[in-house]
Amino acid sequence: MATGIDELFNMLYEMIDEAKNAPLSSDKCVLERDKALDLLDDIRAQFPVELAEAKKLLAARNEYITSARREAELIRKQAEEQAKQMVADNELTAQARQRSNEMMRQAEERSRALKKAAHEYCDDALRRTEEAVAEAYDEIKKSRVRFRAAAGSAPGAPSSSSRPQIYDAAADED
Repeated sequence: MATGIDELFNMLYEMIDEAKNAPLSSDKCVLERDKALDLLDDIRAQFPVELAEAKKLLAARNEYITSARREAELIRKQAEEQAKQMVADNELTAQARQRSNEMMRQAEERSRALKKAAHEYCDDALRRTEEAVAEAYDEIKKSRVRFRAAAGSAPGAPSSSSRPQIYDAAADED
C-alpha cells in the first residue's frame, strides 16, 4: 500500500497515462474503475494524516514557545537573585540594579527572538503543508474530471445527448 499522497497521485497518474485508448478516440481511455476508486479512497484517507502532521507542527511550536518562556523566566530569576546578592553591598547597589536591568532586557530580547523564530518556522511549515494539501486537492479535482469524462464515454453509458456530459469541478465547489 502506498504511504504518501504524492505516491498515490503518481500511481493514479500512471494508471490513467497507461490506460488503453477507447476505440476511435485518442483522448479518451478505459480504466479499471475499482482500482481508480481504490486509489482515490487511499488519497482521501491520507488527508487526515497530513492534517495530523500540521497539528504536530503547531504543538511543536507551542512547546518551543513555552520552552523559550521558561528559559526567559529562569534568566529573569537568576538576574533577580544576582541583584539581591549585590544589594548587600552599598557600593555595588547601583551596579547590581544596572546589571539586573541589562539581564532582564537581554532575556526579554532573547525571548522575543525565540518566539519570533518559532512563529516564522511554524508559519513556513504550515504554508508548505497548506500548499501541498492545495496541490493534492487540485490534483484530485482534475483526476475526478478526467475520470468522469472517461466514465461518461464508456460503451453502454446512458447519454441524454450526442455529446458526453463533462463534469464541472468549479460548479461542485459552490
